[in-house]
Amino acid sequence: MLDAWRIQIDAFKFYLQLERSLSENSVQAYLQDVSKLATLPSVISDNIGPTQIQKDHIDALLLFIHDIGMGEKSQARIISGLRAFFRFLLLENQIELNPMDLIEGPKLSKKIPSVLDHAEIQAMFQAIDMSEKNGHRNRAILETLYACGLRVSELVNLKLSNYYRDIEFVKVIGKGDKERIVPIGGEAMKFIDLYVNKVRKLNRIAPGYEDFIFLNRSGKSLSRVMIFTMIKKIAEAAGIEKNVSPHTFRHSFATHLVEGGANLRAVQDMLGHESITTTEIYAHMDSQYLRDTILSYHPRSTK
Repeated sequence: MLDAWRIQIDAFKFYLQLERSLSENSVQAYLQDVSKLATLPSVISDNIGPTQIQKDHIDALLLFIHDIGMGEKSQARIISGLRAFFRFLLLENQIELNPMDLIEGPKLSKKIPSVLDHAEIQAMFQAIDMSEKNGHRNRAILETLYACGLRVSELVNLKLSNYYRDIEFVKVIGKGDKERIVPIGGEAMKFIDLYVNKVRKLNRIAPGYEDFIFLNRSGKSLSRVMIFTMIKKIAEAAGIEKNVSPHTFRHSFATHLVEGGANLRAVQDMLGHESITTTEIYAHMDSQYLRDTILSYHPRSTK
C-alpha cells in the first residue's frame, strides 16, 4: 500500500475515534472498507493515491465484490465506508470533488451467486458419512474446494505431483492452461492425506490415472457431473435450501476472505483472475504473501 494511503487512512482512523467516537469494531470495519479500495489491482498498478481516485476505480471495486458473490448488505456496508472516507477527505480539503457522489450502488441486475456462511459450510462437512466408502474422498473434496477456491474443472484435474504438502501449496491448471499456485490450509491437507494414505492406495487405479488425486470407483478421474451430484446430495443431507454447487464453495472462499479483510490482489491471484507466468513453485515471489493471506483470513486454516 502506498504511503499516501497509509497517511490518510491513519488520519481517518483518528477522525472516527476522536470526532465521531465510534467503537473499535466500527472503526476497523471502516478501515477495512477503505483498504479494499487501496489494494485494488488497478489502483496499485497505476500508483493511485486516495486523492486521485475517480468514479471508475469505485466502479471496479463494486464490480469485483459483486462478481465474487458478496451479499447486498456487505456491498452496502462497503459503499457506506467509502462515503465516510471521502467525506472526511473533503472536510480536510484533500479533495475538491467526491468520487462517491456519482455512485448509486452496486450493480445488482445479475443474480448474485449463492454463498454459504461459516455454519452452513460446517453443516455440509458434518453431513458427510465418513464410514461410507467414499466418505473420506468426499470430505477431502469439499475441504479442498473451500480451502483453495478452485473451479470444479481444476479440482477434478488436481494432481499428486502438484500437491506440495511440505510447503502447503497446490499448483492449479486453470482456464487457458494457465498455471497458478494457491495455499492450502491444514484442514484440507489433513483430509487429503487421510484419503490418499488410507483409502486411495487400497483401490485399483486405472493406467494413466496414477497422478490424479481424486478417483472414482473405476480408478479414473472424477467428472464434473459427479462433483455436482455429490454436492447436491450433501447439501440436501445438511438441510441447506440454497442452490449449492461446486462454484458456491469458490464464491464462499472469496467472500469470506474479502469480508475478513484480505487483500484483493491476493484473492484475485488465488482465484486465477490474473495470469501467473512462472512454473517453478518454489521460486514464486508472492508465495509467502499468499500463504499469509490464507492463514490470516481463511476460517479453516490452522496456524
